[in-house]
Amino acid sequence: MQKIKNPWAHREGYQCFGCCQENPFGLHMEFYEDGDDILCFWRPQAHLQGWIDTLHGGVQSTLIDEIASWVVFRKLQTTGVTTKLNVRFLHPIMTTETQITLRARLREMRSNIAFIDVTIENANGECCTEGEAIYFTYGEEKARAMGFVHCDVEDEQLLSM
Repeated sequence: MQKIKNPWAHREGYQCFGCCQENPFGLHMEFYEDGDDILCFWRPQAHLQGWIDTLHGGVQSTLIDEIASWVVFRKLQTTGVTTKLNVRFLHPIMTTETQITLRARLREMRSNIAFIDVTIENANGECCTEGEAIYFTYGEEKARAMGFVHCDVEDEQLLSM
């Protein structure tokens, strides 16, 4: 497993709610590549609850949307936009969890449309939420015009978490 470098980290004006580490209101997500999968290990916080001690469904949807974009960045080496997001809530995710795991994988490409499957597991490994993101991907010229050059991983290999 290798940590993915954030291709936007030093770009002027970058304040992504999902992945910008300097956004004071953001989720501060970080991503790892493990074979065909993109992973994120994230800790829920009380201020993101919907019901008492329960992670808000909109936040879960945001987590799914964000990790899907990182599949596009890393696996397809481009960027684009989400066109559709399907989310199925199976079990509540508690804001008291020590860590949740998001796992995303490219299921299919049709022309420039990416179909990405995402799961969110609680600290016990139970699948609590399933998502499908349908992503319109840009060609190289458009991606470069948006500031995307490439998405690399850090040099060193990480141990399984």
